[in-house]
Amino acid sequence: QVQLVESGGGLVQPGGSLRLSCGVSGSIFSINDMGWYRQAPGKQRELVATITSGGGVKYADSVKGRFTISRDNGKNTVCLRMNSLKPEDTAVYYCNAVLPYGLKVLNYWGQGTQVTVSS
Repeated sequence: QVQLVESGGGLVQPGGSLRLSCGVSGSIFSINDMGWYRQAPGKQRELVATITSGGGVKYADSVKGRFTISRDNGKNTVCLRMNSLKPEDTAVYYCNAVLPYGLKVLNYWGQGTQVTVSS
C-alpha cells in the first residue's frame, strides 16, 4: 500500500508565497516521476509541475518563473514552492507519484490540499 500525504496549503494574499510538501510512504522500491496537479472549481485537473527521478522538470506555462518543484529521492518527498501567487492559482493541489509495477506503472494521488489566493 502506497500513501501520499500533502501539507502546506492555505490562504494567501496575491503576490504572496506558499510551499507545498508531499511525502510518499509504503511499499516503495523506486519512484519514477513525481508532480503536482491542481483542480479549480468547475475545471478539469491540470498539470502544474513534474520532476523525474533524475531531476528533469516540466512546468505549465501559467506557472513558469513563479513556481519551483523539487524532490528528495532519499526521503521520497516532493515540494512545490509557489511565489507571486495570483487569484487564478486558487485550486485544490494534488501530489502525484508514478511507481513502476512490473512492466507497467501505477499512478498514486494524495488527498489534495486547498490553496486560496485572495485579498
